[in-house]
Amino acid sequence: DARFGLFIHWGVYSVPGDGEWVMNNQRIDKATYQKLPAFFNPIDYNPKEWVAMAKAAGMKYITITSKHHDGFAMFDSRLTDWDIADRTPYKKDVLKMLAEECRKEGIKLFFYHSQLDWYQENYFPRGGTGLTAGRPDSGDWNKYIDFMDGQLTELLTNYGDIGGIWFDGFWDKPKADWRLEKTYTMIHNLQPACLVGSNHHLTPFAGEDFQMFEKDLPGNKTTGFNPDQSIGELPLETCETMNNSWGFNLQDKNYKSTKSLIQYLVKAAGHNSNFLLNVGPMPNGKIQPEFLAALKEMGMWMEKNGETIYETRGGPVTPRSWGVTTQKGNKVYVHIMNLEDDNLLIPDFGKKVKNITLFTSGAKLKYKQDAFGITITVPAEVIDETDTILVIEV
Repeated sequence: DARFGLFIHWGVYSVPGDGEWVMNNQRIDKATYQKLPAFFNPIDYNPKEWVAMAKAAGMKYITITSKHHDGFAMFDSRLTDWDIADRTPYKKDVLKMLAEECRKEGIKLFFYHSQLDWYQENYFPRGGTGLTAGRPDSGDWNKYIDFMDGQLTELLTNYGDIGGIWFDGFWDKPKADWRLEKTYTMIHNLQPACLVGSNHHLTPFAGEDFQMFEKDLPGNKTTGFNPDQSIGELPLETCETMNNSWGFNLQDKNYKSTKSLIQYLVKAAGHNSNFLLNVGPMPNGKIQPEFLAALKEMGMWMEKNGETIYETRGGPVTPRSWGVTTQKGNKVYVHIMNLEDDNLLIPDFGKKVKNITLFTSGAKLKYKQDAFGITITVPAEVIDETDTILVIEV
């Protein structure tokens, strides 16, 4: 029902400003990487501003990195000193502050938690990444899983009601015994309403409550991230970046236009999926102005058109080259993003049409319904270059 959420990638990797994979990509060993937290002092962090920004954009939930692949905990963990409270001059638990603000404002909070860990020595045998961290060639895999379950227990007992856990990193060691059943059962026992999802790029496993697609609309398989993934029966979510990076990247100026971001949100809803849109805050705790501007514009669009997105399901017509459909009750919303002709032919979906109107003005449109489907006349003057929305009442 929520349809639109905010993804936040934030950690000590924000300091060098080269994305969240900097430890692996720049082949930084563990001893050197340990110098980074001393420079992470987000004195401008204001969770109130972040939550207000998400709400104004029309977002209903926030998913934030509790731990990324560098193993650094963005919360006060008793199980390690490799965390924000022990290693940074800031010393405060940013997740606790965010959780309190989300609760006040009625925004659901999810934690992104990396199963993959480039820091812990017990993450052994190693997987396919993090091989230049300079760890000894030994470790106890079960102890690592115990440690991970321990941190998840902290997150699910000290931060109030959590909407869900968003796992990532299974793909680093796909043949390992991750003890998923035990971990998933533990999560559901601690918080029965907490959803579990995993970015393993595979068809969902038992115990998972939603299915996610990275940088891809469900079923499209355009990025190569999701080649073996078929769409199951679970609720769907797709995630995407506003430039080309998840974590703060100083040099990445490849900002997507607001139009393309809105269209991605609409297409996601038409694919019966939520859209999780990412920002990578700067190390000072501020979100860069380019992201703020785009989110503000998206919020203005959602304020006017959110009815055609929130609480809808993918419509009766599968996504087409011209756009998508969403549905709520007896209304089918037709989202035209690329009209190829004055007349739009919608394939028959087995319902008698009562009338067709323009969503923005309520003006009635001419149409003809026959065995082939519904032919709608869409006058050139009503076309919106981002999304022309029609309402079919059935």
